[in-house]
Amino acid sequence: MKLSVIVPVYNERRTIELLLQKVRAVPIDKEIIVVDGHSIDGTIDLLRAQERQPDTRVIYQPRRNGRGSALKEGIALARGEFLIFQDADLELDPNDYPALLAPLERGEADVVFGSRFLQGRPPMTFLQYWGNRVINKAVNLLYGTRLTDVETCYQVFRRELISGMTIHNNDFAFTVELTVKLIKAGHRIVEIPITYIPRGRAEGKKIYWKDGFVSLWTLVKYRIVS
Repeated sequence: MKLSVIVPVYNERRTIELLLQKVRAVPIDKEIIVVDGHSIDGTIDLLRAQERQPDTRVIYQPRRNGRGSALKEGIALARGEFLIFQDADLELDPNDYPALLAPLERGEADVVFGSRFLQGRPPMTFLQYWGNRVINKAVNLLYGTRLTDVETCYQVFRRELISGMTIHNNDFAFTVELTVKLIKAGHRIVEIPITYIPRGRAEGKKIYWKDGFVSLWTLVKYRIVS
């Protein structure tokens, strides 16, 4: 199995079927692990049908524990050589998978981030854009990096890279904590540009300003803690 695609889901009835269709269409040997965080909008009914597909496994969490919790459960079940995270909201395009995997296969990187910022300012709201910028600046200042998108969903690496790694955050700060631990472990991180079509609150976007503060605290905490 080449690639494990881990899809955290919460109330994504409008997009989950199309997202899984797009993932399956990517010509890479893969498994799809969907972890539903106790959706209440009918998503679970759609997933019952999707799990009949031979390439798809669905985990139903009994309560909402957060995006990070779903990713951790998916990682624990993954069998692929490589891991990639895929949100179900269609903001990011699975057609970018081959380009994201290429630096790893060529031995040019240990980790690949898909950056929304390498091709200029993405079409975000003022608060989304500057929230991302502040967190990126903080990472680069505290850890001596030159990353452009530390909060990207697309973080790709060999599964063995995080074997035994403990991530404490169960919410959106999971991504930042994982980034910090990859940096501190000395892994080579390469960024490549990706396709990004943002959605707003009306379309179900779930990240809030308080998630930014949790991420900033996570950065500071792991800079102090060895």
